[in-house]
Amino acid sequence: MGNSFFVTHLEQPHRGRAHAILKAHPDVRRLIGPNPWTALVIATLVCFQLSIAWLIGSLGLGYWWLSVICAWLIGAFANHALYVGIHDAAHDLIFSRRFANKLIAIVADLPNIIPGALAFRTFHLKHHSHQGQHADDLDMPNHFEARVVDNRWYGKAIWLLLFPFVAMVRSFRFGRYVDLWLVGNFLTVLAFDVLIFVYFGANAVLYLVLSFVFALGLHPVGARWVQEHYTLDASQETFSYYGPLNLLSMNVGYHNEHHDIPSIPWNRLPRLRALAPEFYRGLEYHRSWTRLLVRFIFDPKYSIYGRIVRPQSSSADA
Repeated sequence: MGNSFFVTHLEQPHRGRAHAILKAHPDVRRLIGPNPWTALVIATLVCFQLSIAWLIGSLGLGYWWLSVICAWLIGAFANHALYVGIHDAAHDLIFSRRFANKLIAIVADLPNIIPGALAFRTFHLKHHSHQGQHADDLDMPNHFEARVVDNRWYGKAIWLLLFPFVAMVRSFRFGRYVDLWLVGNFLTVLAFDVLIFVYFGANAVLYLVLSFVFALGLHPVGARWVQEHYTLDASQETFSYYGPLNLLSMNVGYHNEHHDIPSIPWNRLPRLRALAPEFYRGLEYHRSWTRLLVRFIFDPKYSIYGRIVRPQSSSADA
């Protein structure tokens, strides 16, 4: 691999596999469509996070250490699940109307302290349509990012710790992108931050900040960013995770399944694999995010360059 990404001239595998699955198993089409109950999950998680923030905030900053512990053990899982809700909203898989999906995404974004739901929507849909095409797929690392981190264990640990902010820097590859929804998302979450600080206190803000950072970074659930598309060779570019943390992460580990048919919501993804097992039986997958996290950091075979890149095109591939 050296100091460059894997290069392929093949089309990404998901569109072809989706066509084959739907031809072999027409019943899969019944799994397609929104799941409005996800909105209830989001509302419950938002209230849950606010309750813990209020309790911790009432203790004052002298209990900052409790914020760290609670964010690692509890908040990271809650915020991570909220981001899965944002993800399904990005695909319009909660409500049938796009307007409603954008609104519920902003609600899910409230405990994240740093607004990003509507920007994620734009970037993530590009990731699906231009997987591996560096200029449009912001899931791909920047060249500078990959060069600096490479396969150094301490570099990979810091990279994961700062991953939410690394992802923000990648957005500059898109140039300037602003619309009213993005502005509304930004102002709503920032106003919510001010209210949390005023009424709950600084320790509550600290808890939510740490929950956000751990949910997307140096934490077992943060290992899903590695699981999804980082590889040691060019034979496979998307990986699923079939482990117990899917129960707390709204099945986000079913990543091959999601890329194959992105119009299936999180609760029906295991059913897709069950209906079409022959299409997933031969694919490599991960059983443990924790084991993958440790291996990614300390195994020099894993590098930030461990992504498959394909030539740029203007056509959507998925």
